Amino acid sequence: MPDKVSVLFVGDIIGRPGRMAVEMFLPRLISQYRPSVVIGNGENAAGGIGITQDICRDMLETFDLLTSGNHVWDKKEGALCLTKESRLIRPANYPAENPGQGTAVLTTKDGIKIGVMNLQGRVFMEALECPFRTADSCLEQLKKETDIVVVDIHAEATSEKQALGWYLDGRVSAVFGTHTHVLTADARILPKGTAYLSDAGMAGGYRSVIGIRTDQAIERFLSSRPQRFEPATGPLHLSAAVVEIDSKSGRALSIVTETLLEEDRE
Repeated sequence: MPDKVSVLFVGDIIGRPGRMAVEMFLPRLISQYRPSVVIGNGENAAGGIGITQDICRDMLETFDLLTSGNHVWDKKEGALCLTKESRLIRPANYPAENPGQGTAVLTTKDGIKIGVMNLQGRVFMEALECPFRTADSCLEQLKKETDIVVVDIHAEATSEKQALGWYLDGRVSAVFGTHTHVLTADARILPKGTAYLSDAGMAGGYRSVIGIRTDQAIERFLSSRPQRFEPATGPLHLSAAVVEIDSKSGRALSIVTETLLEEDRE
C-alpha cells in the first residue's frame, strides 16, 4: 500500500465555459500532481445552474466523483441524475426521502478507499438538517470502510465553513468549501491533521461576477429585480486544491491551491 494518497478538488464548474476550462486546464494539473482521485462540484455545470444527464455523464469521464449543492435541483434532470448515477452526490443533510446519496466511497487504483461527504450550510440558505450532526452520522458509517474522508461543505457563510472545519478537525482528512465561487487564501492544516480551505473557487469565465456575465450581475444589483443570468464566456480560468493524505492515519500532509488562467486576448 502506498504511504500516501492525494485528492485533487475542483470548485464549482460554471456552465459550458466551466466545462471548457476543465478540458483546457485539468489535464495539466493531473500531470503535475498525479492525484489518486479527482473530484469536482458539478451543480452549476449546465447553463450555469443545475445539471443534466448528458453533462453529468460526460463529466464523469473526467472526474471520479461529482459533488453538488442547492442548485442540483434547479433542472428537472438533476433528481434523475442523482437517482441513476452513484458518482454524483448531494448534500447529506437534505431530507432522506430525496433522490441520491450524501456520501460515496471511491477506491484508488492501489485499492485504497477514500470516503467523500457532501454537506450544505444553513446560514443564508435553506433550513436543512444540521450539517454538524449530519456529519457525525455520516462519519459513523464511512469510518467502517476507511479513515480517509474528504468533505465538500457547500455554504454561504465563511464562519459556518470554518466552524465545521474545526468541528471535524482530526476526524476527517480534508474540508473543502464551495458555493461562493472565489478561491480563498486560507488553505492550511488544522492542529489535529485536517486540511481546510474556505472555498475552492470555480471553473469558468474569469472576467465575471462569480462566473456570471458582469453586465447581468450589475443590473441585478442596480434594479433589485430578478435578472436572467448567463455564464461569462472568457477568458477561462480554473481553481483547484490538492491535498496529500497519509494513507494509514488519514491525516493530511499538505494542501496547495492552484489557479490557471487562459491568456487574455481582448
